[in-house]
Amino acid sequence: MQHFPIFLAVAGRRIVVSGGGDAAMAKLRLLMKTEAHLTVIASEIAPDIQKWAAQDKLTIINRAMEPGDTLCAALFYAANEDDVEDARVSAIANAEGALVNIVDNLADSQFITPAIVDRDPVTVAIGTEGAAPVLARAIKADLEERLPTSLGILARIGKTFRHAADVLPMGRKRRDFWSAFYFNTGPKAIEDAGENGVIPALETLLDTHIMTKAREGHVDLVGAGPGDPELLTLKARNALDTADVVIHDRLVTPEILELARREAIIIDAGKTGFGPSMKQEDIDALIVQHAQDGHHVVRLKAGDPTVFGRLDEEIEALENAGISYRIIPGITAASAAVANIGQSLTKRQRNSSVRLITGHDTKGYADHDWRALARAGEVAAIYMGKKSARFIQGRLLMHGADPATPVTIIENVSRPDQRIIATTLAEMEPTMTNANLTGPAITFYGLAPRDAQANALKLREFA
Repeated sequence: MQHFPIFLAVAGRRIVVSGGGDAAMAKLRLLMKTEAHLTVIASEIAPDIQKWAAQDKLTIINRAMEPGDTLCAALFYAANEDDVEDARVSAIANAEGALVNIVDNLADSQFITPAIVDRDPVTVAIGTEGAAPVLARAIKADLEERLPTSLGILARIGKTFRHAADVLPMGRKRRDFWSAFYFNTGPKAIEDAGENGVIPALETLLDTHIMTKAREGHVDLVGAGPGDPELLTLKARNALDTADVVIHDRLVTPEILELARREAIIIDAGKTGFGPSMKQEDIDALIVQHAQDGHHVVRLKAGDPTVFGRLDEEIEALENAGISYRIIPGITAASAAVANIGQSLTKRQRNSSVRLITGHDTKGYADHDWRALARAGEVAAIYMGKKSARFIQGRLLMHGADPATPVTIIENVSRPDQRIIATTLAEMEPTMTNANLTGPAITFYGLAPRDAQANALKLREFA
């Protein structure tokens, strides 16, 4: 991110625009929405700008800009539509301490003006760092349709009422009050009685929330999916949006954590295979403690919490503490990975079942029914199998598995840096070691990527 978005306080401060033509008018139409003192400096001034000056919306200095013209200015716009003049006046403004924007010159500007959706005092700013103005305008048009014009009225009234709402304790109870106002009580009051009906509705709502006992803590056990934020369920996104505390494992991607409410407490409770880990009992205690403090806790697990996620232990801890919980499933890595290699987990006349197995458990390498797995046509998705690859390979070959059985390793499933490695059981090791896998990986035994499978069939046909 090359431009950090902020909202600058400009009420009562100077903003200076150098230029009196179309470019200047385009900026002024936006700047006149503020409470800043606007000054336009130019030798030639368009009629519209002169009309705005006559309406006391701005001040005109009818000459070329000179040193001293931007003293105490918060912002300066060079809009002369002349590169040489824009460079000259920008140097003056910069020397006098103003932040400088040169119209249509991103490289030499200190700030940029975003596309704005105005529902004063609610303001949505959309920027693309100059890369795609057309995209910014499209997003603006979409938001203009989505955000009702009454939103600004509700926000203004809500602002005047904030001191009264301070009687509610900070945190979840106060947030529930404002959520009820903006998304239910407020819009209904405007619809039924207009703007004059909002304050009485607010007062009634506040009385109700004062008398209502604070909600008890609650835990959502949420599947974050394999990593791509677009694979999150709507329930998972909604839970993140309202959580007070998010306790996540190490495989949850930063992009998904970004979706959490900004004020939420984010806690990394990660476990590393064969490495440093937070003990499960400590994680259980952490979840319980935050819920007992009255928080809405999201326990966020990569993939699906019901698949190799120690879910039962966390549920038992919650039940023993008398805390309510909900399970929100996610897309497990096997489902996302098999889609990305163009295959299905089951197929007629190939396999009528699929096994989800782990390479290691709490006691070390996990043992399975190797004889059954070694039969022709069997398919298994192996989780946490990087360290145990040689062990799994040896057990399968020992029980008669065909060395040519396809094996596919998918690293960083669904993420931008996803990597697909096709091999065979005979070459499973050293392929795993040579691949130098650093991210989470799932291994398919009995499945090849669709393209690789098609090529293998052709080779057999010509053999």
